[in-house]
Amino acid sequence: MMSSKLDDLPLEERLSDAASIPNKTKADLLKTINPSRKTLSSREAKLILGVLDECINQMEIASLLRTLLNCPEALSPSLGEEVVRALKEHHRLEEKYQAMVLDGSLEQKEQLAKSAKAIQDSFRNIVRLFRAREVLKRIEPNTGGEMGSQNLRDGLCELREVVLERLLTTPTEERDRREMMLEVSLRHSANQAVMDSLDKEVAMAIKAKDTEISMLNNKVHQLRSSLHQMEKGLEESVIRTQQDAEKQSQSEKKTSEGKRARMQQEANQLRAQFNNVISENREGELKLRKKKYKEETEIENLIQKYDAEMGEKQTELEEITCMHEKDETELTGLEELFAVMNLEYSQIMKERQEAQEKRKQQEKEREMQSQAATIIQAHWRGFCVRKATKASAKPKKGKKGKGKKQK
Repeated sequence: MMSSKLDDLPLEERLSDAASIPNKTKADLLKTINPSRKTLSSREAKLILGVLDECINQMEIASLLRTLLNCPEALSPSLGEEVVRALKEHHRLEEKYQAMVLDGSLEQKEQLAKSAKAIQDSFRNIVRLFRAREVLKRIEPNTGGEMGSQNLRDGLCELREVVLERLLTTPTEERDRREMMLEVSLRHSANQAVMDSLDKEVAMAIKAKDTEISMLNNKVHQLRSSLHQMEKGLEESVIRTQQDAEKQSQSEKKTSEGKRARMQQEANQLRAQFNNVISENREGELKLRKKKYKEETEIENLIQKYDAEMGEKQTELEEITCMHEKDETELTGLEELFAVMNLEYSQIMKERQEAQEKRKQQEKEREMQSQAATIIQAHWRGFCVRKATKASAKPKKGKKGKGKKQK
């Protein structure tokens, strides 16, 4: 519907309608894409970025660990004796764990779990020593590291840049970015409609010019064929006239001079007419050739103008497409980050709920213990009172007995 309405409008109005859509400058587009904030202000954002930095640091240590385990003595001057001992101990634990895995007996499952736990503790100890002694700054970059680990580290660094840019982007800037994408989409739709209408007009113009050129070519061909027939007819007429003149000259030599002069005059007239017809046909052909050249030149100019305009539109379309692909890539990375953060948030909430339930259970146990202690103390006091009462009552009975015996 939109393209059919645009086809009914003149070219100037269609171009003005396409240009009437709000157009932002390059500076405005860069301002919309790049976040205005340069530093993180919220504590949560700093914690998220700190977690990514921690992951990158541990990834660097893990990528260098295999090389350091293979030759710790060669790097002992830069690592230090304590780090070398920790590396050797970690290498020994790994060999022990691999031997237990290859053995595969069911009785060693508990030992296998303990060995895995020891390897984790050893790795944490190595990370702590690396941080304390700043080992990563003293090791050359080409010391070691697998290509997969390096790619993973590079991916984490790129993820950190994406997360930093997302955290620096405010909701207002995000809304402006969406509005900019909507505006670009509208401009692309309008330009595409104008391009479609221009393509149809150019196709119709080329078809009309081709039809006109074919008609002119047919006329030129007809004129050439008629000219050729006239030349042939004139030649045959001249030949027949010459033959008749020769026959008549043989039979009538005396009277042939007058007739010959008259025939020669007729031949001259016919030649003059022939030359006039040729000159007229040549002038007409020259005019037609000029007209054809002029129309071909106009068509060539229109085609060049169309190619130039289409080149500019194509360049602009490629730039917009590139920007759109970058935004889609950034959106995909942010969605993946949100899924990871949502999973971490669920785990944290679950741990908090478990801790709260544990505190409630401890408080309940303390209340039960307090009630039990109160009951025990009450029974003990009662027992002590009854015991004291019995102890005080026994001597009185003894005195009464002695009195009776004396009587």
